[in-house]
Amino acid sequence: MKRTLQTFACLCLTLGLHFGQAASPAFAQSVELQTVENVDLSLYLGLWFEIASISAPFQSPDCVGTTATYTLNTDHSVKVWNQCFLPKENRLDRIEGRATVVEASNQAKLKVSFFGPFAGDYWVIDLDSNYSYAVVGHPSRNYLWILSRTPEMDPEQYSAILSRIQAKGYDLTRIKRTAQWSQSL
Repeated sequence: MKRTLQTFACLCLTLGLHFGQAASPAFAQSVELQTVENVDLSLYLGLWFEIASISAPFQSPDCVGTTATYTLNTDHSVKVWNQCFLPKENRLDRIEGRATVVEASNQAKLKVSFFGPFAGDYWVIDLDSNYSYAVVGHPSRNYLWILSRTPEMDPEQYSAILSRIQAKGYDLTRIKRTAQWSQSL
C-alpha cells in the first residue's frame, strides 16, 4: 500500500509540474506564437489607434497619439501609414510602409516593410469579432501593438486582452500604454 501511495504521489507531482510548466510564460514563449484563425482584410482596413505596445526600435518613445491607417493598394498589398505626434518637437512624425499577406496564413500573417527590401513579421494574434480591437505581435514576442478603432479602450476589455497576451508568452512588464491626444495636451 505504501508503494502505491508513493507511486501515486510521484505521478501527481510529475503531472503537476508538467501542467504548471504549460501555464508558465516561459513555456508559452517556447511554443510558436499562434495567430487568429482568419483576418478579413476588408474589415481590417482603416484607422487604428495604438492603445499600448512593446515598441520596435525604430519607434520614438516620445510619440503620443499614435495611429496606423491601412488601405488596399491596386496590387492587393496593404499601404501602411503610421503617424504620431512628438510634443517636444511640436510636430507629426509619419512613415509609410507596405504589407503583403503571407501565403497559407488566412491573412493573419503579413510582412511589413518600411525600409526598402527589409520586411518584418506582423502577426494578428487577437482580434475582436467586430474588428473593434486587434493585437499584433511578432513571433519573437519582442514587439506587440494593442490597437483599437477608438482612442480609448474599456478597462475590462484591456485587462482581458492582457491576460490573453500573457498566456501567449508576452512579458506584461514590457508593455507601455500609449498616451492619446487628450492625455498629452
